Amino acid sequence: MRIGELARRTGVSERSLRYYEQQRLLTADRTPGGQRDYPERAVDRVIRIQELFAAGLHSKKIAQLLPCMRDADGGPSPIATPKLVTELIGERERIDRMMVELANARDVLDEVIDAAKDS
Repeated sequence: MRIGELARRTGVSERSLRYYEQQRLLTADRTPGGQRDYPERAVDRVIRIQELFAAGLHSKKIAQLLPCMRDADGGPSPIATPKLVTELIGERERIDRMMVELANARDVLDEVIDAAKDS
């Protein structure tokens, strides 16, 4: 599929898709005319990349992580190194802390909203 279709199907801008390629998070074949041609599995890959960015991971960490993850086709994936596993545990702990902080912020907002309703 062409870059425009991949952008439409994933909700990700063409500029972001080019950036993903530049960071080696995504690959595309080239047509004889030089246009990008993505395989169908690129849709799942882009969605996964977006999820990892949303979790606060940076592109270098995502580039390390993606080869260790199974694609939607269920194909085999290399085993993550012990160092990467340790780093990912740290990332998960960071996300857990963020979730607690967000829940606390939501509780404060709920109190303000409730107080405003009672006024």
